[in-house]
Amino acid sequence: MSNWQWDTFFEAFPLVVEGLGITISLTFACYLCALIVGFIWTFIGRMKMKPLRWVLSWVMEFIRSTPPLVQLFFLYFAWPMVPYVGVTLDPFTCAVLGLGVHYSTYIGEVYRSGIDNVEKGQWEASKALNFSTPKKWTKIILPQAIPPTIPMLGNYLIIMFKEVPLASTIGVVGILQLANNYGAQNFRYLEPLTIVAILFLVLSYPSALLIKKLENKMNRRFDKKEALHSMKESKGAVS
Repeated sequence: MSNWQWDTFFEAFPLVVEGLGITISLTFACYLCALIVGFIWTFIGRMKMKPLRWVLSWVMEFIRSTPPLVQLFFLYFAWPMVPYVGVTLDPFTCAVLGLGVHYSTYIGEVYRSGIDNVEKGQWEASKALNFSTPKKWTKIILPQAIPPTIPMLGNYLIIMFKEVPLASTIGVVGILQLANNYGAQNFRYLEPLTIVAILFLVLSYPSALLIKKLENKMNRRFDKKEALHSMKESKGAVS
């Protein structure tokens, strides 16, 4: 006899779906934090002060090497106990800071790869035109560095969406927390947790297909640019 109960599934479904708004908003808040802090890592890493770059590299490696769950626990349970600097943060804020800063270290590397791929001639052109530093970055470097990284950034958005349920361990009432609450009250975990899995599949799979389509489009665009660039070089060599 099957242990699955459809009555429980349909009863739990609307209760679990109530947490979908929190889960999605937390995902985008964490992602926005990661995008902003990732830029900070990138620009500090390009400074000429070697001691600062060394400290930055160590901090980023420490954050990447530490499980995000441990970082969430530290921010929520341990940080308020730190003398003089410790403050108590609500679960949502802790989740945004913990997951956002953790994934900012990876997104910072994505930014770095995009910037490093900008042709040397573009840097020289900005210098020859006597552009100020802000104008150089906003008018020449970033418009060329960011578009190729969009598919990778999109992949990290999907990854972060799947990691957001970790926030339920510190009390963020998303879909996973509501499913666990229902299971604890009714001693039925199979159906509510299945609902959580279905919701994640329904939201993440189409997003993954969209990111894949965008990646293919970007690849075709840059392959076309490379072909045109090669044709120009060939014509220049012939002439």
